[in-house]
Amino acid sequence: MITSIVSAIVVLGVLIFVHELGHFLFAKYFGVGVETFSLGFGPKIFAKTFGETEYRISAFPLGGYVKMVGENKDDELPEEDAHRSFMAKAPLQRMVIVAAGPCFNLIFAYLIFVVVCMIGIPTSTTKIGEVMKDKPAARAGLREGDRVKSINGKPVSRWNDLAQLITESGGKPLALTVEREGKTFVVQVTPEMRTAKNLLGDMVTSPVIGVMASKEVVTERVGPLDAIVKGSEHTWNVTKLTVVAVGKIFTGSISVDNIGGPIMIAKTAGEQAETGLVYFLSFMALLSINLGLLNLLPIPILDGGHLVFYLWEIIVGKPVNLKAREVAQQIGLALLLGLMVLAFYNDIARYLVG
Repeated sequence: MITSIVSAIVVLGVLIFVHELGHFLFAKYFGVGVETFSLGFGPKIFAKTFGETEYRISAFPLGGYVKMVGENKDDELPEEDAHRSFMAKAPLQRMVIVAAGPCFNLIFAYLIFVVVCMIGIPTSTTKIGEVMKDKPAARAGLREGDRVKSINGKPVSRWNDLAQLITESGGKPLALTVEREGKTFVVQVTPEMRTAKNLLGDMVTSPVIGVMASKEVVTERVGPLDAIVKGSEHTWNVTKLTVVAVGKIFTGSISVDNIGGPIMIAKTAGEQAETGLVYFLSFMALLSINLGLLNLLPIPILDGGHLVFYLWEIIVGKPVNLKAREVAQQIGLALLLGLMVLAFYNDIARYLVG
């Protein structure tokens, strides 16, 4: 429990700091005054002022904020502060300041993946851990402990490669070169087609032979240059998967029961921390991507909603009127609160009620 709580505080604290740092740095870059930089909401636990900015740690660590000078058009400011006002800046500059938070989360996730690739990613070997009864592998004579060396002459050393070649076979017969107790032989296996739901809730039909990986893993490390490439691949794959998953939640293809809140984050963070540094960092990167994309949704109270307002101002030539902005933000707040209630409900149902 303590590990989970501490891990969650570390993960959320770092990701919120990175997000707000994006807003803060670009506000400063464009000459906007920053009054408050807060990690968390609500009553302040600790505060220290440097220059014009008060840096806070607040009671509720589920977010944060950067309060800038003149954030609202109707704010009354001394004449000498008018040029430092957020709303006095060009719409495009405001868009950059707002977009910097989510973008920093995505960049931070990429940097984590680069580091993870250099530390080393544990990967399953082609040693078979379980052979399912009455499946093609069992009928072909494969056993637990066998190691697949190649498929149709293509060498394989990682389980992902093995699985990919089986999937790409389309169900055609495969020649597996297998090592058992120091001896090597070839086995002919014809995959069978199986229809099941994938992680995104889609029904997918694919060839399988009925084997599972063993617990044997090797650590794959790469140099800095390769890590830069692989880190971008990991970031892109997770980002794409997250966007598709969010879309499927909105269309109902994926149940809203999968949405989690602080309890799920704490539990998962604790589990990953106990498993190892690579798993903990990878979870942080995954969460950073989720946080960045969530904030880019066109919901008025989120960064994405503000971006829509400023884009409208660029296209139309004048800002959204105050009344429309207030109504939109009230709707956005209601949607966000509804999402938070759903996340808390799912957490309670999943972990406390069971």
